[in-house]
Amino acid sequence: MYNGKKVIVVLPAYNAALTLEKTYREIPFDLVDEVILCDDASRDNTSDLAREIGINHVIKHERNKGYGGNQKTLYNKALELGGDIVIMLHPDYQYTPKLIPAMVNIIGDELYPVVLGSRILGKGALKGGMPLYKYIANRLLTFTQNLLINYKLSEYHTGYRSFSREVLQGVDFNQNSDDFVFDNEMLSQIVYAGYEIAEVTCPTKYFEEASSINFRRSAKYGMGVLRVSLCHFLQRLGLAKFRMYGKPADRGNSQKG
Repeated sequence: MYNGKKVIVVLPAYNAALTLEKTYREIPFDLVDEVILCDDASRDNTSDLAREIGINHVIKHERNKGYGGNQKTLYNKALELGGDIVIMLHPDYQYTPKLIPAMVNIIGDELYPVVLGSRILGKGALKGGMPLYKYIANRLLTFTQNLLINYKLSEYHTGYRSFSREVLQGVDFNQNSDDFVFDNEMLSQIVYAGYEIAEVTCPTKYFEEASSINFRRSAKYGMGVLRVSLCHFLQRLGLAKFRMYGKPADRGNSQKG
């Protein structure tokens, strides 16, 4: 709990058995009330290990639903459990759980309703081993997105994110893609809805066990990001209307409980 607000960490997991326990042990449980892990049909023993180490809620998809599909399951469950502050942390130990207190403080003290852990602020990305082509693509895409979306972030592509309950209820994330572009669609929805976003400098680690997508998937992701940014631009100017920017249907979670 923080200032009377329930804090939930959600872990979107896929073949994360080698790094899950290390990630979990660094979560600050003096602040975090519950942890939810969703195993997206892993080929290893991720979900069994999650139960062994004491994770409160373990969900396993019988078929792979994708990175976005995994997050939808997690956010809906977090709302169902009454989460007021929800932090998405990758269980591959690419992002440090030690930043959770900073994210919780910012949202819990109502400074900002969304906090991103940025690898680009400072020199975290390249120092942590981000491939140069990914770094360049990140910078080019972010520059384009800032222009089209009319916002200013150091990056839109971090996987370390935290949200207030109000934000998760205020955007229709269930309309989004089940693939990696889900993250960008959600940020676009958040900006369009008028929520402000904070960023904190985040060190990151690239190593063999950390999850990553190959060049082909990265290229597909990049095209999806440009599509989302263009949709946002057209919606913002009133030249088109896209369903993803509508108000979410009642998911039975409008009241905390």
